[in-house]
Amino acid sequence: MTAGPRAAIFMRLLLLLLAGALHALAFAPGPLAAALLPVLQVVALAVLAGAVRHAATVGVALRQGFAFGLGHFVAGLYWIYISLHVHGQMAAWLAGAAVLLFAAVLSIYPALAAALVRRLSGQRSRAGVFMLAWAGSWAGFEWLRGTLFTGFTWLNAGYAHVDGVLAGWAPVLGVYGVAFAAALVAAGLAVLVADSARGRIGAAATVMAVLLGGLGLQQFTWGVRAHGQPLALRLVQGNVDQSNKFDPALIMAALEKHLALASRVSTQAGFRPDLVVLPETAIPLFQDQLPEYLWQPWVDVAAAWDTTLVTGVALHTAGPDGQSVFTNSVIGLTGDTASVDLVNGRTPFRYDKAHLVPFGEFVPFGFRWFVDAMVMPMGDFNRGAQRQPPLSVADQRIAFNICYEDTFGEDLLPALRPGPGGEPGATILANVSNLGWFGDSSALPQHLQMARMRSIETGRPSIRATNTGSTAVIDARGEVQASLPTHSVGVLDTEVQGTTGLTPYVRWGNLPAIALIALALLACAVIGAQRRKSL
Repeated sequence: MTAGPRAAIFMRLLLLLLAGALHALAFAPGPLAAALLPVLQVVALAVLAGAVRHAATVGVALRQGFAFGLGHFVAGLYWIYISLHVHGQMAAWLAGAAVLLFAAVLSIYPALAAALVRRLSGQRSRAGVFMLAWAGSWAGFEWLRGTLFTGFTWLNAGYAHVDGVLAGWAPVLGVYGVAFAAALVAAGLAVLVADSARGRIGAAATVMAVLLGGLGLQQFTWGVRAHGQPLALRLVQGNVDQSNKFDPALIMAALEKHLALASRVSTQAGFRPDLVVLPETAIPLFQDQLPEYLWQPWVDVAAAWDTTLVTGVALHTAGPDGQSVFTNSVIGLTGDTASVDLVNGRTPFRYDKAHLVPFGEFVPFGFRWFVDAMVMPMGDFNRGAQRQPPLSVADQRIAFNICYEDTFGEDLLPALRPGPGGEPGATILANVSNLGWFGDSSALPQHLQMARMRSIETGRPSIRATNTGSTAVIDARGEVQASLPTHSVGVLDTEVQGTTGLTPYVRWGNLPAIALIALALLACAVIGAQRRKSL
């Protein structure tokens, strides 16, 4: 191969790398407005789809998908560097290499998706076959990325469409169904730009059908309706600097800050919260490391407000066999709770995190050396049960999850469905998080977008109490009802209206989306086999 063709190949891969980086901007507002994010996502993905449409070989398509994915994940997940280097005190070169390696590993998924499309549809296949193969492959590998090795769902194409018409597909097919629709639209755009007149007509019709279908589905309520009276709510945002959070000399100051915020007189006359929620690890110790006399003020706050107070805390308790059990948990207490019970881990309400973070809450096999290169309060936590009883407060039932658990939509569904004994499911979703590890980065608004998608999928409002942001209340249609500025100290005093009723996604989870993906790929495989047989 001469220098000219090599340079041309390099330039094409560089352009795809840039398209992937631009694609990463579609997952949270800023610098672009929210209304532009869906447009950017499908246009950027259409650039890759067009390249793969005309790829000479499967290998070329594989390289194109990898280049796009590398730009996408490096630009979209750069904030991991902050947690590793700034807060984890990992050497800058090693932290940078770790982010690049992680992005490269994740890029295998779009690379394989592109290669599969080229294999299924061929270079000169009909436009309809190509579009179907692209949608099935892209969404299918998004699902695999969110499932294999405990899963990583961040930057799923569907999350770019929280404020777009394709969000109408979410209550039916979930975020993977939205990703399928987005990929189908992107493939249609690629065909419209460079294909035959016949192919363009079919592509235009398909794109319009998908968009209008999403718009039409947004008009349905799916039986979701208000339940009980609105819940008076206080969400606490302490904005404790992550560098100080686990410093023994500063822990007491952080506890006092959170206690003061929880007990602060509201600026709203006559406001008395039914529920006060503090962030993940607002108490940055195991509960039995905090003496009884330091637990009593929390009970006193609950008693003064006549409320239920919920906070994140790591628990150290004894299992049935007497062995120590360590969990990343949320506990609830009232004015009647005995402080000695809190020390011993006996609480009126408890939720234990079930979907643990690799490296942060458990150490994958063979990676102890990597963990040892960081200065972080690491732990091998025990996992909570898949379905745990919701917290009942006034007329509402609140299902808690912790940090990035709410990026896994199907994990939240058991708490919303009726229990095995017929007990009703939750009416409100609640997330407690600490994204202080990632500084003032796009990780915070990206996480908020994913929480909004969970509300759209389930028809449930979401409340979020975080250390540095985004602390917010999201209504059952995914709109932010109230929020606090990120990286600020304060409380959010507001109300949230619980809902009941089951959307199709709550009933069936990801199964319909997986079936759609499988049928699309199977259809393309059959058509491809028939075409090759006729040649």
